[in-house]
Amino acid sequence: MIYLDNQATTPLAPEARDAMLQWLDGPDGSGFGNPHSPHRMGRQAAAAIELAREHVAGLLPPGGKVHFTGSACEAINLAMRGTPGDGPISVSGIEHAAVWDTAKALGKRHVLNVAANGQCNTNQDVPQGTKLVCVMQVNNEIGTIQPTVEWHRKARSENALFLCDAVQSYGKMEVTGADMIAISAHKIYGPKGIGALWVRNGLELNPQITGGLQEGVRSGTLSTALVAGFGAAAAEAKDRMDQDAEHAEGLWQVARDMFHGNWALNGDEDTRLHSNLNIRRKGLDVNRLMSDCRNVMFSAGSACASGSGKPSHVLKAIGLSDEQAKSSIRIGWGRYTTRSDLEDGVQQILDAANAQ
Repeated sequence: MIYLDNQATTPLAPEARDAMLQWLDGPDGSGFGNPHSPHRMGRQAAAAIELAREHVAGLLPPGGKVHFTGSACEAINLAMRGTPGDGPISVSGIEHAAVWDTAKALGKRHVLNVAANGQCNTNQDVPQGTKLVCVMQVNNEIGTIQPTVEWHRKARSENALFLCDAVQSYGKMEVTGADMIAISAHKIYGPKGIGALWVRNGLELNPQITGGLQEGVRSGTLSTALVAGFGAAAAEAKDRMDQDAEHAEGLWQVARDMFHGNWALNGDEDTRLHSNLNIRRKGLDVNRLMSDCRNVMFSAGSACASGSGKPSHVLKAIGLSDEQAKSSIRIGWGRYTTRSDLEDGVQQILDAANAQ
């Protein structure tokens, strides 16, 4: 099989796997201790968690603390539901469902318009009394990079807090300032089931899971293995950031050269991560295409929304019709994608599309 769906998830890095194994049982069987226990095994596990916290924080701005969560989705919910106040929540029109649906569920969602190139520009107002502004740094479907630094400034000028979903940018580019930043391990070659919320120093949130408050604002016994895997993946991402970016850029050129002619790009050509290609072709039957390319793993949109049958709200937000949105596919490559894999996978997609 050829894997070209790295925006949905990434393979587990060997470094992350090795870091996890010793905390599943350890060479002497003592790695399973509860990191919140005061005895020796607990203290050893707690030390491993704090080391991982340092590695994860190493890719984030100074002046804040990393709180581990079960996922980025939980981190986002903690940030949005835990922010004090009753004012509106302004979200960009292309936010991930974790932000989009949570703002709707809270009954306070105000939608910020997005331009045809996929950017949410700051030349628009937020409602008076807005308590929180949410703009992701890189969109998960079309890969566009958002002006989060400007949005952070605008939020502060409105006396609002700023939440940045950095799931797709973390470990791939510098994560810029915010009041809160949500990230996930499995998008940077770490394990699934572990995320984090970075919170600016001095900001207090209302806990959403009551109990022991082991993470200060979040309750629950931490998995030392998952946290250690996250930390190792973050350390590796920091060391390889330039190398990974150069590799992604080379594959971008290959994919852009192969998808030409009657294939149209969704989102901006340049202001995006060049590991994400979202394209459309008039009249393309995406369901049939995916059935005909069973050995190529790619996406018809966000993995979290697949199977809904509804056109992507992200593609609709940039002005695409239902027909155009439903004839779009997303291809994503990463650290372990080879040029030959990409060329072979894209060729299979092209052959199947041309056969329709």
